[in-house]
Amino acid sequence: MSGGLLVAGTTSDAGKSVLTAGICRWLHRQGVKVAPFKAQNMSNNSAVVVGPDGRGGEIGRAQAMQAAACGLAPDLRFNPVLLKPGSDLASQVVLLGEAVDTITAGTFRQLRPRLAETAYAALAELRTEYDVVICEGAGSPAEINLRAGDYVNMGLARHANLPTIVVGDIDRGGVFASMFGTVALLDPADQALIAGFVINKFRGDLGLLQPGLDMLRQVTGRPTYGVLPWALDLWLDAEDSLAYGRVLGRPAAPHGTDWLDVAVVRLPRISNATDVEALATEPGVRVRLTVEPAELAAADLVVLPGSKSTVADLAWLRETGLADAVLAHAAAGKPLLGLCGGFQMLGRAIHDPVESQRGSVPGLNLLPIEITFDPRKTVRQSVGTAHGDLPVRGYEIHHGYVSDANPTLTPLLTGADGVGEGAVLGVVHGTHWHGAFESDGFRRWFLTEAARLAGRTGFTVAPDTSFAAARERSLDLLGDMVEEHLDTDGLWRLIEAGPPPGVPFIPPGAPPG
Repeated sequence: MSGGLLVAGTTSDAGKSVLTAGICRWLHRQGVKVAPFKAQNMSNNSAVVVGPDGRGGEIGRAQAMQAAACGLAPDLRFNPVLLKPGSDLASQVVLLGEAVDTITAGTFRQLRPRLAETAYAALAELRTEYDVVICEGAGSPAEINLRAGDYVNMGLARHANLPTIVVGDIDRGGVFASMFGTVALLDPADQALIAGFVINKFRGDLGLLQPGLDMLRQVTGRPTYGVLPWALDLWLDAEDSLAYGRVLGRPAAPHGTDWLDVAVVRLPRISNATDVEALATEPGVRVRLTVEPAELAAADLVVLPGSKSTVADLAWLRETGLADAVLAHAAAGKPLLGLCGGFQMLGRAIHDPVESQRGSVPGLNLLPIEITFDPRKTVRQSVGTAHGDLPVRGYEIHHGYVSDANPTLTPLLTGADGVGEGAVLGVVHGTHWHGAFESDGFRRWFLTEAARLAGRTGFTVAPDTSFAAARERSLDLLGDMVEEHLDTDGLWRLIEAGPPPGVPFIPPGAPPG
């Protein structure tokens, strides 16, 4: 068979990514050969995949998570088009893993036919190799200003004749209006592919919700395939940092007597914010994203995360007073960690004729290094050690590299080639490697060292926390929720038979496109 389904949403962050992953895990458990697909993703949270030519390429981190739900290694075709916003007006275009252009809204229209062709071809290939492909839309299919060139929502569904379910987040309010309005704004051919709905993040008595579900069916002629409950444990591998609340996850009670408080600066163009999720899996570690200088002063460990616009975000740090708070934190002898773009900010200077094109700008001068940006992008998986022989795995995505450094500077990590990476100077630590803290031994060592530097003598890491196991538990929970709360027989009929015939047209509808 070559079945398929599109998971669309009433809004961004409605639950498309987690529902797609949950359906993938449910099908994988049934022995179905299933793969995920997102034609175009706009996110600065990406994962590195080794392509068929042996080179590293990027896809959205959510699609890497969905691949894991399918029991698969990530594939560049799972997310053929990735847009990485560098500002409000421009994004880097990553096509089948490779950065090929930087576009604005105007130039995107010119490039869009090539992107659509690539996305359609990738989906066609996957459908010949897998029994089922579960596709995820982007934003909302009712963004009618973008419908003419759409190839990720109803444009994709129309092209591949995919039955489509629409998920809405009831926790935001207005879920029935948004579901009805989503359908009613589509033209007749698009509406014919909308099979029904899923409600996400419900808390309370389902009996109180049922009259609304019945009325939604009456006015749309389409069923609700189920209601997913609110689940506090679903927070790993977020599609975008906007999905985070102030505190990541549900911090477990400390293994020792002290908590370790970690403040992560929410940069305007934060990238790979998922790096700090691994820290938040440890008992007694409270990780929060913040833009408040006062919260840095109260933290034990401060983290400067990755950035898609390092120079611009460094200027923002200075404008907001956060740079002074970072410097005061380090001057007080408390630990500081910079990751990728955050690491680059810690040096003496950044020379950037590429990303910002601002030339040379001063860094925070906390590490004796200088960073130079290269038009060629480093995208690769990395393997090495830390603190002697602790194994570390990670990945790199950056234009900037260390072009000058004090030769006596201690590296934080050592690559498999024996070359040092990153830096440690007193309380200041930095690395270009993303994902390094998913390596359990390295994470435990670093948190123990951070606690020592912060004076948290009662903090003790748990001896058995496994990040990989935590991710698997999250994926299994998604699969459980699909099995327990959705009409899986109905979903299977859609996957196997395609769009249901005879669904009614809901006026007013958009003009036929």
